[in-house]
Amino acid sequence: MSSPDSPIAAVSQRVERFLEQQLNAVDGFGDEAAAFVRSGAAAATGGKRFRARFCLAGWRAVASAGRRADSVVPDAVISAAASLEVFHAAALVHDDIIDNSDTRRGAPAAHRGWEGRHRDAEWAGDPEGFGRSAAILLGDLLVAWSDDLLEEGLADFDDDARAAAARREYARMRRDVTIGQFLDVAEESAHVAVPAAEHAERALRIASLKSARYSVQHPLLLGATLAGADAAQYDALSAFGHPVGLAFQLRDDVLGVFGDEAATGKPVGDDLREGKRTLLVAFARERLTAGAARVFDELIGDPSLSREQIASLQQTIVDTDALQRVEDLIGTWAVEADRALRGAALGNAPVSELRDLARAATVRTA
Repeated sequence: MSSPDSPIAAVSQRVERFLEQQLNAVDGFGDEAAAFVRSGAAAATGGKRFRARFCLAGWRAVASAGRRADSVVPDAVISAAASLEVFHAAALVHDDIIDNSDTRRGAPAAHRGWEGRHRDAEWAGDPEGFGRSAAILLGDLLVAWSDDLLEEGLADFDDDARAAAARREYARMRRDVTIGQFLDVAEESAHVAVPAAEHAERALRIASLKSARYSVQHPLLLGATLAGADAAQYDALSAFGHPVGLAFQLRDDVLGVFGDEAATGKPVGDDLREGKRTLLVAFARERLTAGAARVFDELIGDPSLSREQIASLQQTIVDTDALQRVEDLIGTWAVEADRALRGAALGNAPVSELRDLARAATVRTA
């Protein structure tokens, strides 16, 4: 069990213990295997722990309803929250390959790190191809680790029905984010064959599947399920989690275009170079003339964009009111989420915590 005042610290400790076990398990496999596992451990270390926080808050919101809010957090919930963080690490590794990103949290992305190791060791073959292959496998390893962590936690859980429901929730999360990631990739090519009037709807679908459900809604519901949420509690938390998740993703989109590199750990305007067809881009295109839209499209997705070109695209997004429309939506969804909690049969203190988490997820600079 974890003390009630340090559950997020317990999650980090659980991740650390698990990663140490994985390092010990490959003792004798050789230097390359050890380095590979160490890079997986590095990918799963650090971060804001948003998904774990929402999972823990979901558990507490249900567990504390109608009784004292000082219940200790079961090990199964700590392990489930930890598994979400390892799964998130896997998603980031694969995302960076797909986006051809050079950095992650101010350090080389996993595929770039392995590319550099190949080059430094003067191995045979193509360093870039090796880096991509290593990172694909690293992401796969992290996905497997996340499953292992979840199952370790559920193995001794005393409610088989809740454990089965938690597995189903986790499976839905994995399915939704994988499909959402594919749609995100597909949209960078498919947008040319789709009427501009549909771009915003398609961008929102991607935001829902790729981020809103996976980052907030499913972690929240995973914790609530383990606490034994009834239908009304489940629905209230779901109605809270989805708009918060959408607002979270839109904030990410804004930071991907306008964020401070020192805070985000990514080059300014990185989403523009990567060709992300976000709601910002969809809204901007709606108010451009045909000629201006063609120029806009020619620039979006060019990895060699200069700072001046980035600044020009940023100004277009501002001048078309796309930025303001996205900011207004973030505010609207924050209000919608808050409304979903009113009158819900959930613990008072955890509801306040959920509101704080919603603010942290949507009003941020990194």
